[in-house]
Amino acid sequence: QVQLVESGGGLVQPGGSLRLSCAASGRILKINSMGWYRQAPGKQRDLVATISSGGRTNYADSVKGQFTISRDNAKNTVYLQMNSLNSEDTAVYYCNADRILMPTGWGTGYWGQGTQVTVSS
Repeated sequence: QVQLVESGGGLVQPGGSLRLSCAASGRILKINSMGWYRQAPGKQRDLVATISSGGRTNYADSVKGQFTISRDNAKNTVYLQMNSLNSEDTAVYYCNADRILMPTGWGTGYWGQGTQVTVSS
Protein backbone atom coordinates (compact mmCIF):
# COMPACT_ATOMS: atom_id res chain seq x y z
CA GLN A 1 0.00 0.00 0.00
CA VAL A 2 1.29 3.44 -0.92
CA GLN A 3 0.66 6.63 1.01
CA LEU A 4 1.41 10.23 0.11
CA VAL A 5 1.75 12.56 3.06
CA GLU A 6 2.01 16.32 2.63
CA SER A 7 3.48 18.77 5.12
CA GLY A 8 4.51 22.40 5.28
CA GLY A 9 1.22 24.20 4.88
CA GLY A 10 0.01 26.92 7.19
CA LEU A 11 -0.78 30.59 7.57
CA VAL A 12 1.55 33.08 5.91
CA GLN A 13 1.41 36.83 5.33
CA PRO A 14 1.15 38.25 1.82
CA GLY A 15 4.57 38.32 0.23
CA GLY A 16 5.79 35.46 2.35
CA SER A 17 7.07 32.01 1.41
CA LEU A 18 6.27 28.42 2.23
CA ARG A 19 7.80 25.12 1.24
CA LEU A 20 5.53 22.12 0.89
CA SER A 21 6.79 18.56 1.05
CA CYS A 22 5.15 15.31 0.03
CA ALA A 23 6.67 11.97 0.90
CA ALA A 24 5.50 8.73 -0.65
CA SER A 25 5.86 5.61 1.46
CA GLY A 26 5.34 1.93 0.83
CA ARG A 27 6.99 -0.73 -1.30
CA ILE A 28 7.96 1.69 -4.03
CA LEU A 29 10.36 0.83 -6.81
CA LYS A 30 9.78 3.87 -9.02
CA ILE A 31 7.51 6.88 -9.29
CA ASN A 32 6.80 8.50 -12.64
CA SER A 33 5.45 12.04 -12.60
CA MET A 34 4.74 13.76 -9.29
CA GLY A 35 2.94 17.00 -8.90
CA TRP A 36 0.98 19.51 -6.90
CA TYR A 37 -2.61 20.58 -7.39
CA ARG A 38 -4.68 23.08 -5.45
CA GLN A 39 -8.32 23.63 -4.72
CA ALA A 40 -9.68 26.94 -3.47
CA PRO A 41 -13.09 27.10 -1.75
CA GLY A 42 -15.89 26.69 -4.27
CA LYS A 43 -13.52 25.97 -7.14
CA GLN A 44 -12.24 22.91 -8.94
CA ARG A 45 -8.92 21.28 -8.28
CA ASP A 46 -6.32 22.78 -10.60
CA LEU A 47 -2.82 21.81 -11.65
CA VAL A 48 -0.02 23.80 -10.02
CA ALA A 49 3.10 22.00 -11.20
CA THR A 50 4.43 18.59 -12.16
CA ILE A 51 7.87 17.05 -12.38
CA SER A 52 8.90 13.89 -14.18
CA SER A 53 11.22 11.27 -12.75
CA GLY A 54 13.93 12.82 -14.93
CA GLY A 55 13.33 16.31 -13.60
CA ARG A 56 11.32 17.83 -16.42
CA THR A 57 8.94 20.42 -14.97
CA ASN A 58 5.62 21.90 -15.99
CA TYR A 59 3.88 24.84 -14.35
CA ALA A 60 0.49 26.48 -14.48
CA ASP A 61 0.81 29.90 -16.06
CA SER A 62 -0.43 31.50 -12.84
CA VAL A 63 2.57 30.30 -10.81
CA LYS A 64 5.42 30.49 -13.32
CA GLY A 65 8.32 32.39 -11.80
CA GLN A 66 6.67 32.27 -8.38
CA PHE A 67 6.68 28.55 -7.46
CA THR A 68 9.42 25.95 -7.94
CA ILE A 69 8.83 22.21 -7.94
CA SER A 70 11.62 19.75 -7.20
CA ARG A 71 11.99 16.14 -6.12
CA ASP A 72 14.35 13.75 -4.42
CA ASN A 73 13.93 10.38 -6.07
CA ALA A 74 15.97 8.61 -3.41
CA LYS A 75 13.49 9.83 -0.79
CA ASN A 76 10.37 9.52 -2.97
CA THR A 77 9.64 13.10 -2.04
CA VAL A 78 8.43 16.09 -4.02
CA TYR A 79 8.68 19.70 -2.90
CA LEU A 80 6.97 22.95 -3.79
CA GLN A 81 8.74 26.18 -2.96
CA MET A 82 6.19 29.00 -2.99
CA ASN A 83 7.36 32.61 -2.95
CA SER A 84 5.65 36.00 -3.07
CA LEU A 85 2.43 34.46 -1.87
CA ASN A 86 -0.82 36.37 -2.18
CA SER A 87 -4.44 35.77 -1.25
CA GLU A 88 -5.13 34.08 -4.58
CA ASP A 89 -2.77 31.28 -3.54
CA THR A 90 -4.99 30.35 -0.60
CA ALA A 91 -6.15 26.78 -1.17
CA VAL A 92 -5.77 23.20 -0.10
CA TYR A 93 -2.69 21.83 -1.85
CA TYR A 94 -2.70 18.18 -2.89
CA CYS A 95 0.23 16.02 -3.84
CA ASN A 96 -0.14 13.57 -6.71
CA ALA A 97 1.83 10.66 -8.11
CA ASP A 98 0.51 9.49 -11.46
CA ARG A 99 2.10 6.01 -11.68
CA ILE A 100 4.00 4.08 -9.05
CA LEU A 101 5.86 0.81 -9.66
CA MET A 102 5.64 -1.67 -6.81
CA PRO A 103 6.75 -5.32 -6.63
CA THR A 104 3.18 -6.25 -7.63
CA GLY A 105 3.17 -3.97 -10.67
CA TRP A 106 2.12 -0.45 -11.61
CA GLY A 107 -0.50 1.48 -9.70
CA THR A 108 -2.04 4.75 -10.84
CA GLY A 109 -3.57 7.89 -9.46
CA TYR A 110 -2.27 8.45 -5.95
CA TRP A 111 -3.24 11.50 -3.90
CA GLY A 112 -2.26 12.92 -0.56
CA GLN A 113 -4.77 14.12 1.99
CA GLY A 114 -4.06 17.80 1.28
CA THR A 115 -2.47 20.60 3.24
CA GLN A 116 -4.05 23.99 3.80
CA VAL A 117 -2.22 27.11 2.71
CA THR A 118 -3.75 30.38 3.85
CA VAL A 119 -2.31 33.72 2.80
CA SER A 120 -3.63 36.50 5.00
CA SER A 121 -2.47 39.44 7.03
